[in-house]
Amino acid sequence: MTHFALICPPFFSHVRLFEALAEELARRGHRLTFVLNEGAERLVQSPATAVRGVGTAAGARTVAAVTRHAANPSGPFGILRTVADTAAMTDALCRDGAEVLRGIGAEAVIGDQMEPAAGLLARHLGLPLISLAAALPIDPEPALPPPFLDWPYDPSERGLRRNRGGERVARLLLARQRRTIAAWAERFGLPAMDSLADCLSPVLRIAQTVPGFDLPRQNPGPLHAVGPIRSGGRQTRLDLPLDYARPFVFASLGTLQGHRFALFRAIATACRRRGTQLLVAHCGGLDARQAEAVGATWVTNFAPQRAVLARADLCITHGGLNTVMDALEFGVPSLVIPLAFDQPGVAARVVHHGVGTALPRWRATARAIEAHLAALLGDEGYRRRAAAIGAEIAVAGGVHRAADLIEQATVGRARVEGSARLAS
Repeated sequence: MTHFALICPPFFSHVRLFEALAEELARRGHRLTFVLNEGAERLVQSPATAVRGVGTAAGARTVAAVTRHAANPSGPFGILRTVADTAAMTDALCRDGAEVLRGIGAEAVIGDQMEPAAGLLARHLGLPLISLAAALPIDPEPALPPPFLDWPYDPSERGLRRNRGGERVARLLLARQRRTIAAWAERFGLPAMDSLADCLSPVLRIAQTVPGFDLPRQNPGPLHAVGPIRSGGRQTRLDLPLDYARPFVFASLGTLQGHRFALFRAIATACRRRGTQLLVAHCGGLDARQAEAVGATWVTNFAPQRAVLARADLCITHGGLNTVMDALEFGVPSLVIPLAFDQPGVAARVVHHGVGTALPRWRATARAIEAHLAALLGDEGYRRRAAAIGAEIAVAGGVHRAADLIEQATVGRARVEGSARLAS
């Protein structure tokens, strides 16, 4: 039995992913403890894990403030504010996390790729590290554009130059984060580090994608694509009075972007014009008056997403990886309207593989959305290509494969290194 510490950003979708993996590892007899920024403890619902909150410094961002900022990240100032928020969270985890990890007797760390504190703390304490990508994997390759850009795949010299330029701009935007990583690497006595990639596991990195959905990688290294990591709990049935003679569209903008009333209303207008049924799941982002005014066939806070997509003809999404992978699992094409973070990169992959289309947010009018609906619902090729990736997802292994890889990489090593630390 190994005691794993789970370290991830304080966002709903990231915590749900780690919970799904934790439940499978707990079923195999391992111990799991979330180590999260103070205020994020309430997000953890699984009885399979313990939770420890790590305090924030005076003046550092609270979890509630970070969440509010992440829901409105647009523009250069929004990006810089988000970077400052995440750097403050990393700083707090690094400052207090080592004592917490020693106190709970952690023997290995499973860290989110987007939280560099996981890699810094694991290296500082000599613990085995597994990196888990809740979003698109950030593992760099020269021919792959940065995951937060919607650039098409182009392995030519021109494309490589473009990607290098994108990385230079990213380094400038992430300067606050890079300084935080470098400062803690120096304080911990580690080799020079200043990027998220520097903080990834050299042994095992797990992604929720499959090779058939990623852009072509020449050297995946320790990256293993296992498909969606989902809980094995009971699946909820879809209870809607569907008209099977009309297309059924599902629209969700995730847990952070569900407040975008104007975009939901444009989607609903387009669907009415096309004569399609529409279910909107706003994840608590709309109030009752707004929900009533959207104009969709059905509007709800949360929907059983997998049950919905098992019946849907099309998914309209912000490009959150979880939603797109769920759609692909059921062979459902997507219209992606990216809003932030890695969503432009997800949109680029949807377009690259011909499993949907993408529409920039600033062009997402009812008329433009209607045109995309017509194209996607009128061409069976989108559904065939989506179904092909869905077949790959079905055999990728998901949470069981992820747990197998983690056990293979850490169980023996964690015991040996843990004994060595106790002896010293």
